[in-house]
Amino acid sequence: MNVLLIGGVAAGTKAAAKLKRENRDMDVTILTKDRDISYAGCALPYYVGGEVESRDQLIVNTPEKYAALTGVRVLTGREAFSLDAKGKKVQVKNLEDGSSESYGYDALVIATGASSIVPKMNGAALKGVFKLRMPDDAIDMRRYLQESGAGKAVVVGGGFIGLETAENLKAQGLQVTVLDAAPQIIPGVLDPEMAVYAKRHLQKNGIRVFTGVMVEELLGDSRVTAVKSSAGTFPADLVVMSIGIRPNTAWLQDSGLEMEKGTILTDGELRTNLPDVYAAGDCAMVTNRITGKRQWSPMGSSANLEGRMLAQVLAGEKKNYPGVLGTGVVKLPGLNCGRTGLTEKAARDEGYDVETVLAVTDDKAHYYPGAANFVTKLIADRKSHKLLGMQVFGPGTVDKMVDIAVTGISMGAVLEDFDQMDYSYAPPFSTAIHPFVQAVYMLENKLDGTMVSMTPAEYLAGAADEFRVVDASTAPQIPGAVYVKLEEVNGPVDGLGQEEKLLLVCAKGKRAYFLQNRLKHYGYTNTVVLEGSTFFNDVKVKGVKATVSPEDITRVKGLGFLHDKNTADRFNARVITRNGKITADEMQAITEGAKKFGNGEVTMTSRLTMEIQSVPYENIEPLREFLMDAGLETGGTGSKVRPVVSCKGTTCQYGLIDTFAISEEIHERFYKGYHDVKLPHKFKIAVGGCPNNCVKPDLNDLGVIGQRIPEIDMEKCRGCKKCQIVENCPIKIAKLENGKLSIDPEACNHCGRCVGKCPFHAVTSYTNGYRIYIGGRWGKWVAKGRYLDKVFTDKEEMMDVIEKAILLFREQGITGERFSDTIARLGFENVQEQLLSEELLNRKEENIKAEKHLTGGATC
Repeated sequence: MNVLLIGGVAAGTKAAAKLKRENRDMDVTILTKDRDISYAGCALPYYVGGEVESRDQLIVNTPEKYAALTGVRVLTGREAFSLDAKGKKVQVKNLEDGSSESYGYDALVIATGASSIVPKMNGAALKGVFKLRMPDDAIDMRRYLQESGAGKAVVVGGGFIGLETAENLKAQGLQVTVLDAAPQIIPGVLDPEMAVYAKRHLQKNGIRVFTGVMVEELLGDSRVTAVKSSAGTFPADLVVMSIGIRPNTAWLQDSGLEMEKGTILTDGELRTNLPDVYAAGDCAMVTNRITGKRQWSPMGSSANLEGRMLAQVLAGEKKNYPGVLGTGVVKLPGLNCGRTGLTEKAARDEGYDVETVLAVTDDKAHYYPGAANFVTKLIADRKSHKLLGMQVFGPGTVDKMVDIAVTGISMGAVLEDFDQMDYSYAPPFSTAIHPFVQAVYMLENKLDGTMVSMTPAEYLAGAADEFRVVDASTAPQIPGAVYVKLEEVNGPVDGLGQEEKLLLVCAKGKRAYFLQNRLKHYGYTNTVVLEGSTFFNDVKVKGVKATVSPEDITRVKGLGFLHDKNTADRFNARVITRNGKITADEMQAITEGAKKFGNGEVTMTSRLTMEIQSVPYENIEPLREFLMDAGLETGGTGSKVRPVVSCKGTTCQYGLIDTFAISEEIHERFYKGYHDVKLPHKFKIAVGGCPNNCVKPDLNDLGVIGQRIPEIDMEKCRGCKKCQIVENCPIKIAKLENGKLSIDPEACNHCGRCVGKCPFHAVTSYTNGYRIYIGGRWGKWVAKGRYLDKVFTDKEEMMDVIEKAILLFREQGITGERFSDTIARLGFENVQEQLLSEELLNRKEENIKAEKHLTGGATC
């Protein structure tokens, strides 16, 4: 049997390999347009972000390796352009020499996949505009990032790939904006209130998101500089077009294949309407496993499953593809998102009598280090209790939650089937009652009336407008709400009417439910629990000015907004000026931002950053967006590398090095490059242009000081009675000994003031370099840094030592201690030895990936 497969990424290679395992005598040939086969398309954003380091890691198999491993014949550089179903032939163009070739078949598998949609608009061909579908797309984008010095990126499209790309661009230190034409991100995949939560999370983590925005054109001469849209113009050094994909089926338009919106229609065996022609993967239309209706689900997972099953069908086995659930999972900054099955809207559209619940649960034992939460939405049929879909957020393993739902839905499970499931439990992994089962219990309670609740979607729509808010938290947290301490409710509560509409709210929903249970017992008939409570919802009492929670104060502090403790909701915004140097345009933006979003005042900090004073909490995100448009950012707090400070360097009469340029380079490499790396405490770096130490490099965790090392030409020294070198030495260590000039190299601070002062040119030559101080600090406890014995004359070697110091602090520091404490504990000589060797750099990857210093020690 001669099987011809067109396309060699997921479905094609999986089907071909399985065919040869099923029947080694089959003649199996793959034709593919590209030079790469079986590549990891889902890994492309992570290659851009550096998580996947090399191109080779993207390629699962080369054609040669795959052919040797499987016995499949692989021909690359072949583009199919015509199908003759009656003659059982495919016409192909050889892309290497332009010739036409014809290939016959007994069975044909079309697995041509899909390609990125690149809209026809002005500027789409500019440099710096990318799609992300093939390995070379990711390679080109990462190379462009490295070579162009791009600082701002716009991602057009808020789907899975767009958001993964946004996260990875942010990890590379770019300011990232996501634009989507739909009214929400991840449209059709998440329900609207879930998308709002994800959008809010992205914005809190520094990624701007604008929905309902149409992109009109890309601006720039040779390189892209901005994106013009219906919401205004967004500056951009790099643009990623991620607005969707379309099946690669244009070549089949006149073949007689039945297609719908470019996808090939298939049956349960993945047959098309043409004899002996099959389709699988991103080009094929399959069915929804729940509804049985047609559904296009271009996912790498389903493509592999389809390819494997199709091979079994071709080998003579009785198999039927049951369809897809649209299962997906995506990694966002600090938050993972998963889903499967029907959305609430899709379930209603299918005629189901829908009930939902949103549950906030622990993701593992609450006392175990690293414990966090799952936010789980379950969708079920009210009459049959059949599980129809789920969506989940959490910083941890949301995939295990999704996979439980996939298994249940696929087996037609009803909610009660999960009640006594014997899921695995140990404190590092889960809770005693599994978090999925806890969510099921909540939905069962809601269905049988044990719990009366309001969904976040209903709350957003204004369903709580007529309700009085009751705060059931462990301590009052909702301004204007009636606070009721659950533990003290042993009868009717003073001030609460038993017929009054009461919205019960707490941190996550559990205490609110317990309170409802008690109040029902004491005759309260109109209580409603807000699902997700304040963890998920932005709960406010009408007419009451909200205070800011301690959690939010901590969160925005990480964004560079420090709470003014004399106020309830005012913050001072630290604007990073890199090294104290800003342009006139940036200054104008800062002052305009102060007027528009603060009280109009700007102060300077001792670290040469600027603070916009008295910014109301609700103005924080608008101010950040305003500053981003001007190329500015806020931040510089927490247990991390801080923004670098420098003196004026060579613009000062004594400056020996260009401190602005060096500090800018240090800022990009270590403040931005290490922005998400947690340290035991803050790590401050200062760059001084000479030994005058104007910016106190020796009082910082690490300091760099410009050096000019004089070289004495003894043959030119005349031993003058009044030596100009001796006279001009500011620290008086130059001396005449036995009629000749002498400068003690151990005592010289290398200020360079003596160079050129000898009229007989005895001191005209010198070597420029850098001295590195480590372990300084200023504050409640002062420590003067000590310099390394070596004066570094190579800038790259000096930069490597800075990186080694940061890595040593992360690896060997104790959470809460400053670098000076670490050095004192380890010993200066030990630290110096490590900084002058390469071992710390050799362990860099392992060090960075380790979960260390989860709390950190910085307080400001």
